[in-house]
Amino acid sequence: AETLRPSSLQTPPPTLLGEPERYESLITCQHALKSNLKKSFHSVFEGIAKSGNQTLLNQIYTELYITEEGTGDVNSKHEICQIEKVSWRPDRPDVAITHGDIFKPIPQRDKPIRTVMTKGVAGIGKTVLTQKFTLDWAENQTNQDVDFTFPFTFRELNLLKGKKFSLVELVHHFFSETKGIHRFEDLKVVFIFDGLDECRLSLDFHNNEILTDVTMSTSVDVLLTNLIRGNLLPSAHLWITTRPAAATRIPFELVCLMTEIRGFTDPQKDQYFTKRFTHKQAKKVIFHIKKSRTIHIMCHIPIFCWITATVMEDMMTRQDGEELPNTLTQMYIYFLVVQAEVKKRKYDVGAETDSPWKMIESLGKLAFEQLLKRNILFYETDLTECGIDIQTASVCSGVFTQIFRKERGLYQKNVFCFIHLSVQEFLAALHVHLTFIKSGSNLLAKDETKSGDFEKGNLTTSEIDLYKSAVDMALESPDGHLDLFLRFLLGLSLDTNRCHLRGLLVDTDRQTDRQRQAGEDSVTNKETAQYIKEKLNDHLCVEKSINLFHCLNELNDQSLVEEIQQSLTTGSLSAHQLSAAQWSALHFILLFSEKVLNVFDLKKYSASEEALQRLLPIVNATSKAILSGCNLSERSCEALSSLLCSTTSSLRDLDLSNNNLTDLGINLLCEGLRSLDCKLETLRLSGCLITEKGCDALISALISNPSHLKELDLSFNHLGEAGIRALINIQKNPSTRLIEPAGDRWLTPGMKKYYHPLTLDLNTVNKYLKLSDKNQKVTRVEEEQLYPDHPDRFDLYQLLCTNALTGRCYWEVEWSGRVDISVSYRGIVRKGDNDDSWFGFNDHSWSLICSDDGYTVWHNHRKAFIPCSFSPSVSKRVAVYLDFPAGTLSFYRVSSDTLIHLYSFNTTFTEPLYPGFGFEFRADSWVSLCLP
Repeated sequence: AETLRPSSLQTPPPTLLGEPERYESLITCQHALKSNLKKSFHSVFEGIAKSGNQTLLNQIYTELYITEEGTGDVNSKHEICQIEKVSWRPDRPDVAITHGDIFKPIPQRDKPIRTVMTKGVAGIGKTVLTQKFTLDWAENQTNQDVDFTFPFTFRELNLLKGKKFSLVELVHHFFSETKGIHRFEDLKVVFIFDGLDECRLSLDFHNNEILTDVTMSTSVDVLLTNLIRGNLLPSAHLWITTRPAAATRIPFELVCLMTEIRGFTDPQKDQYFTKRFTHKQAKKVIFHIKKSRTIHIMCHIPIFCWITATVMEDMMTRQDGEELPNTLTQMYIYFLVVQAEVKKRKYDVGAETDSPWKMIESLGKLAFEQLLKRNILFYETDLTECGIDIQTASVCSGVFTQIFRKERGLYQKNVFCFIHLSVQEFLAALHVHLTFIKSGSNLLAKDETKSGDFEKGNLTTSEIDLYKSAVDMALESPDGHLDLFLRFLLGLSLDTNRCHLRGLLVDTDRQTDRQRQAGEDSVTNKETAQYIKEKLNDHLCVEKSINLFHCLNELNDQSLVEEIQQSLTTGSLSAHQLSAAQWSALHFILLFSEKVLNVFDLKKYSASEEALQRLLPIVNATSKAILSGCNLSERSCEALSSLLCSTTSSLRDLDLSNNNLTDLGINLLCEGLRSLDCKLETLRLSGCLITEKGCDALISALISNPSHLKELDLSFNHLGEAGIRALINIQKNPSTRLIEPAGDRWLTPGMKKYYHPLTLDLNTVNKYLKLSDKNQKVTRVEEEQLYPDHPDRFDLYQLLCTNALTGRCYWEVEWSGRVDISVSYRGIVRKGDNDDSWFGFNDHSWSLICSDDGYTVWHNHRKAFIPCSFSPSVSKRVAVYLDFPAGTLSFYRVSSDTLIHLYSFNTTFTEPLYPGFGFEFRADSWVSLCLP
């Protein structure tokens, strides 16, 4: 048997040695409290709350992923957007916190933890988490140094509004077992307050009176603010759970530790469905879910896994060949149908007057009206206003608890809510849709009449107006609280989705079909999609544009995404010519691709400051950003500094090498490096024109936030002797690697600082290549040249240089005709006319082919076309930059003093590289080495 931790009261603490009677009373109260808490929390309900559906908590509990959050950067966006943001970034290497250790000190934090706040979206498991903590304490499993644990919910506390209690009386009121306790000052007590987002108390921390006496009566609101402030029981521990949007109701300075529940990880999703289904079924379900990125993301929420499993289980049981749902709208339609069928089988016995659809219509009205008011909890008056009587609601809560849940507070007052906000949003959209279908009334119209021209038969026009109104309303919402509602409403516009709701639409289908001409549904959807695309060109924020792409998916329109995907596949993406809508499509592709974007390389899209500004959300979502050689300036440093301060960034590795950042840019970047929210581990600033002044700013930032940065590359800058000494002195962490800086020659702007003069290897020159200009120019000719035989000479029209390159090197050439500008290992085949001997057609060489038709790159027989919005004949100078240690080979077009990025190879070079040049069969093509 497991050895249990001893209770803190098994041995009288020093403060109670002279009070044997009180000690005995405490032991009795503790035992009674633990007994009742075990009865209350030993079982839970999955999805629904009805008798016979209880499951032992200890049997089904899976440790949720809880991580430490940063400094009060509370996200007020729609919770689905927040769940989607979690999917944008790979699992961060944060240390997970188990529920039993929630009050234990965090490494590198000396501050004792009194108050913990845990954020998490609806259905993520916050309540179950606090129940598990309480049950483990009651069963003597964990935290036995705690004398008493008192779990409250704000739903219960709401019912005491207007009443007065002392803190002691409040505890006695909810936990009558503790009436023998009259003070708590010398005890270790944990107060749990679950569901801050449901709190209807004012919690006025600025104006509420100060209270220090636990026996003085006042309002519950005053009690809570003083307890949280530490005026009452400063030695007590507090744990507050909340949905993210309500976290700011508690002043951040009063929270010692901010944590976040991330929900199910991808392996935990698989485990959930594996337990729920047979092996064969689970494999099918998991495969299908991963095909739908939206559904897979939603499965971060445990309760959505349950909804999904409920639908999949029913569909696979029926085996009618119907396709499994691919969108959220389809999933919730099937879920609604499943629950309606269950109710009809069990209760209606065919009675038309008590149709489950009638109840759903009433619930839809309630859902819509309360969604506009931003309410998630409803009372009897709310139901009555929507035509729902309490008796009907009781039947609904007994069977429809998957959709609608009734709970009882302290005074047996009914409190109603939907099982998840997304269910409320779906039913609200269904209500708006049905109202329009039946009466032509647009509930979203801004005018007073809210009337469409349904009577005139012009259904298509008025229906489009409905969807445009919905799009406008969602975009006007500052926090996106109508985003999911919009997705559902647009999804319901498809006939393929409507057909599954025929039972609800039976009275309206005939009327609608008479007025809807063939193809009008398709026209409506196309016009709605076009309206959304026009909105995407309005330079929306990332969250709003991403939601509009989800809306396009609900409308089965992926044209914008497919257009950008095709450009990425063919290498014809011209980033500087993209419209705002196309940039948004690129965001959507990068953030919601099946493969997590662990590394973001800006040069793949556009090596420019404008592109970085556009793609900052992608940088924020990735763990490694390669921004080297992208013509960035101090403007980019300012944007990146703000990103480093954000608690939502997973960014751990940042490469800014070879940008003209100067000391001014470094000063701006250091503002982000100083932030305790900055988790950067590797920072590369090689060749960024940094002097001793910029070095001083870096030193100050590293001293302010020394805990994370492990590698700093400052090579090829001019830091000065004093700067170097200062950097060496702060290297207290042995894992930190400071690469030795260089001298003043490295203050040359751009990559020209790495210029490496080339020398042609005369022993490798093909006999139909002519040398001129002191062996600096090579021309393809028809006449054979009189070169002596040599084993290194190429039979093909190629040559190499003598330079064996292993560091950072830069060179420029001019060209004409059709030429290959390449690098190669020494061992490339020289003899024979085999195609495998050409530069780029083997794994020994990398090549850029230049012609008036454009540029292409080759390696190991693989070709990539380089899109150009210019004619190569405008500028026939090409620059090559090799960073051998980093495994990077980049080609640029030189236009005046500007380098325009063409292509970069990223690989691991295994031996020295030699520059080389190749020529096509026709004569008169030439290459000339240039001074930059």
